[in-house]
Amino acid sequence: MTSASMSRRTFAGAALAGTAALAATSVLPARHAAAAPAPLPPLPPLDPGALQAVIDDLEHPPSTAAQLRVDGTAGYWRGASGVADLGTRRPVTPHDKVRIGSITKVFVATVVLQLVAEGRVDLDAPVRRVLPGLLPARFGAVTVAHLLNHTSGLPDHVGIPEPKTAEEVFRHRFDHWTPQEWVATATHGPLKFAPGTRQEYRGINYALAALIVDKVTGRPYGQAVAARILRPLGLERTVVPGDDPRIHGRHVHGYLAMADGRLRDITTYDQSSSRGEGDMMSSTNDLDRMFTALFSGELLPPELLGRMFALPPDDVRMLDGSPARYTTGLQQATVNGVTLWGKTGETYGYKSAAFSTRDQRRRFVLAYHPTTARSGEESQLIARVADLLTRGPSAAGPATAPSVRPARAARP
Repeated sequence: MTSASMSRRTFAGAALAGTAALAATSVLPARHAAAAPAPLPPLPPLDPGALQAVIDDLEHPPSTAAQLRVDGTAGYWRGASGVADLGTRRPVTPHDKVRIGSITKVFVATVVLQLVAEGRVDLDAPVRRVLPGLLPARFGAVTVAHLLNHTSGLPDHVGIPEPKTAEEVFRHRFDHWTPQEWVATATHGPLKFAPGTRQEYRGINYALAALIVDKVTGRPYGQAVAARILRPLGLERTVVPGDDPRIHGRHVHGYLAMADGRLRDITTYDQSSSRGEGDMMSSTNDLDRMFTALFSGELLPPELLGRMFALPPDDVRMLDGSPARYTTGLQQATVNGVTLWGKTGETYGYKSAAFSTRDQRRRFVLAYHPTTARSGEESQLIARVADLLTRGPSAAGPATAPSVRPARAARP
């Protein structure tokens, strides 16, 4: 192990901010996949001027660029603002690669469910049986299903750095971890709760899920993602980087504001501590294609796709007491009475969101590039976009960020 890797737990604040900021004041109880989806309220017509104004506001949060695509049977729109590179001032395009953070989990969950469909993975299997030697015996009740919907109860990481400033982030940018070393940091102490009884969003769950893909397929999880999703869907700008810290080809640069106010390029950094949970790159066009294929049933049989829209039982709550909002690979948010399904993701200098109504009347992919990452302000842009895309004509006033419940995730 080379020193230690970056932890966004403190510096970036809770990665869950992206989730909570998208959720409105109440989350509707859509708990079981077998239930027929409730009729959706009417969707508002798209307001191009308002949408462009939202992504043109690169001060809230301070950002270098933003791009948005809206699709679905209820209308489509495209817009961008800012530059992909502060040095060349090249404009952002929807073909540019960006780091997508935790949207990686959607790809990993899809591959695991494909392996379930093939009879090669059992969701009820103890993780210790699938990955012998990684977890201690006291974690024997943790199953594959618990990993995928964040109900495992695994302990917090111990012995990883906690950068509190941009300068500290840069000091750790090339720290490297093997997957086994990273998992070992989350095996100290007892489980935080009995598996399946509570929900806590944790990246370590998907680090383990990626290792399951490695073990079952006999190759790195990125190769399985490429063979099963990227090549069949023609996602040419979506990449699992492996040990390469760089982004190749046309891409948007990420920056962090230093203590003296200057912006420093954070595009290149080691992603090993985010393997399987937040290391992938994609484009807004590719993400829209991925979510369209997933929601349309192109990637999974109906019974397994249904798990991605099935929240845990009502008595399973987040640690703060709020309703569970994560399924197998996705998260649910209800804004202005409209229930959306998708995922947020963030890494230093990059933040993304990809959401859709289940019937795909309205989908959106948003990618932007905050230069600070501290307390949840970084999620305000997601909240404003979601509000504009769901707020009916009876709702007066400008888009505002919904209330955010403080919640913590180990990794964004």
